[in-house]
Amino acid sequence: MQNRRDFLKQASLVLAGGIVAPRLFTSCGGGETTKTIGLQLYSLREMVKDEGIQKVLETVAKMGYKNLETADYNNGKIYGLAPSEFKKIVTDLGLKCTSAHLSQSYTKETEAEVMAWWDQAISAHNEIGVKYIVQPWMPVNDETTLDDLKLYCDYFTSVGYKTAAASIAFGYHNHNFEFKKIDDQLIYDYLLDNVSPNHVFFELDVYWCIVGGGDPVAYLKERPTQFKTIHIKDEKEIGASGNIDFQPIFEQMKANNIKDWYVEVEQYTNNDPVASVQESFDFLNKAEYVY
Repeated sequence: MQNRRDFLKQASLVLAGGIVAPRLFTSCGGGETTKTIGLQLYSLREMVKDEGIQKVLETVAKMGYKNLETADYNNGKIYGLAPSEFKKIVTDLGLKCTSAHLSQSYTKETEAEVMAWWDQAISAHNEIGVKYIVQPWMPVNDETTLDDLKLYCDYFTSVGYKTAAASIAFGYHNHNFEFKKIDDQLIYDYLLDNVSPNHVFFELDVYWCIVGGGDPVAYLKERPTQFKTIHIKDEKEIGASGNIDFQPIFEQMKANNIKDWYVEVEQYTNNDPVASVQESFDFLNKAEYVY
């Protein structure tokens, strides 16, 4: 199975928007929920491939998820659909797409081409009405220098100016490699310090932060204005490993007034993505500290 980093290197990613309607019951008879539990659709990537996005969205709606973050964009289309088509499906199911993952590598030599790509992508997502566009990856290897990081910081800031003109916030999503050092500088801290904070936010993936040796609660406390969205993730299903205490994370998220967060499931205990995504929802829906 393709892992997330390989997938991100091969494809540009995205999301969409719609109008939310109340959804009070889970599909498994779990009772009422007024919680706004979001889902990164990458969690069901194989189902998207095998059964199509319509079936995936119907399944997600029945589970009780409310907000969506997409993971497929190409040439002006989202999951192969025109933005208006995708938005109608989402809206008709009572869901709301609030965030989009999409990605472009960058060099000075390809600047004109890359920025034209972003112009089209922003236009498509503006039509959908997303609040956030998030780049979920950047190239870092053993040869990467601080100058390379600065180039990407400036690049992200430039894209952030473009999305701001469409009233969309631009952000960056971490993995674990950002918690390594280059010349005694922690990559993640360098990124946080060298983008324009008014034009680039960060989507904190709590699992990858912990795997990399970081403390998500400390980051949220120390930099409350730089994190607008969160990925709630575990090794597999949310809560299944028992290794992550999600309560202080949610308490700090609430203290920071973070309204948008998304479950992401990358691996599955029984190789059943739908069951794993449902189990993750049920765990969070039952947790008193989740809002």
